Amino acid sequence: MLVGYARVSTQDQNLELQNDALSKAGCDRIFTEVIGGARSERTGLQEALKILRSGDTLVVWRLDRLGRSLKHLIDIVNHLREMDVGFRSLQESIDTTTSGGKLIFHMFGALAEFERDVIRERTQAGLQAARARGRQGGRPRVLDGAKLAMVCAMYEDRKHLPDDICKAMGISRSTLYRSVSNKPAKPKGKK
Repeated sequence: MLVGYARVSTQDQNLELQNDALSKAGCDRIFTEVIGGARSERTGLQEALKILRSGDTLVVWRLDRLGRSLKHLIDIVNHLREMDVGFRSLQESIDTTTSGGKLIFHMFGALAEFERDVIRERTQAGLQAARARGRQGGRPRVLDGAKLAMVCAMYEDRKHLPDDICKAMGISRSTLYRSVSNKPAKPKGKK
């Protein structure tokens, strides 16, 4: 059985083009939905996946109608393969029920993995370059040395409530307690 899946991103867009192409391709059932590509909860797609059985084929008009990203698309097609379900994309002429279609999709998978590796390598190289220049990653500190000393002095003075200190300094209670517990020890004076 051929099962079609059509998706548009907004109410302004029209499903007719995709529905016509899927009907012409011979789809017995067509599941549709209007939802943005970045959204993960796709009820129409989930319904289509539920009725697919071994030997069936999921058909889409274009690849971008199915996956949110190349990795997501590959994950879905791998899931279909595990279910012994084929996949066809009409516009790209990909059909994983054929040896040529399988080859093309394996190449997509290799390209996606290569892309992830390149991004990871660039990120690591950028972090190393920043560290070499003395830059540290992470969120900037809320309290500099002078403010930290003032917060610690107010806290040790015990004339101010923790909430008053937080409000005056524009910090949270957790920042206050972390600051006073991590303050550097005072150097011991000469006797």
